[in-house]
Amino acid sequence: MITSEELAKLNELENSLQIKFNNTELLKNALVHRSFINEATDKSIINNERLEFLGDAILELIVTEYLFIKYPDRAEGELTSFRAATVKTTSLAETGEEMHLGEYIYMSKGEESTGGRNRPYILANTFEALLGAIYLDQGLAPVSKLLHEILLPKLEHIVQERLDIDSKSKLQEMCQERFNITPAYELISSVGPDHAKIFTMGLKIDKFIVERGSGKNKQEAEQNAANKAILNWNNILKKYFNK
Repeated sequence: MITSEELAKLNELENSLQIKFNNTELLKNALVHRSFINEATDKSIINNERLEFLGDAILELIVTEYLFIKYPDRAEGELTSFRAATVKTTSLAETGEEMHLGEYIYMSKGEESTGGRNRPYILANTFEALLGAIYLDQGLAPVSKLLHEILLPKLEHIVQERLDIDSKSKLQEMCQERFNITPAYELISSVGPDHAKIFTMGLKIDKFIVERGSGKNKQEAEQNAANKAILNWNNILKKYFNK
């Protein structure tokens, strides 16, 4: 059951997407984080993980088709690498943040109080769930149109800058070239239940922890920290090394 207050908020998101849902319950379902279930009075509410599963597959299909058509001279390995960089958590989270998607997510008060609305993996997962909901409600064309507007234009920058290259490997090359040292990673925290634990890793260059990254496992957290360091490289040099 959708209240009038919820409906107004959902209509706001529809206007932003320029998509009017036939089944508004689908849109709501796409926005339900698993933490919300514990506090919901309506026990029929389900989380968005099944829609996320569907949206993930649709996203890969549309990105793959786009790459296949746009880069006819690129090898399969390169196309796979470009696709991985486009659909990874940080990329989808950035897109979700640009859409202000966090404002619409149903989550527990505890999750919200610890920064859940801005947490990259939650934004990325919700974005995929939203794609799944749009597909079920209206088919593939509106999903493709949305992705061509808000995500696929970023691919040219990824290809030109070779942002698809493994962030940890790229950062290691940068550190060895600049300082002749190898960056290290250390565990800052791990929170949540065993089935949904979130790890935060600190990226250490010399004696300084210059960035932090979070993810569903230590490897993902390290990659996210390395990616942030690459994007923020000039500021890191100035702040910690007076370069």
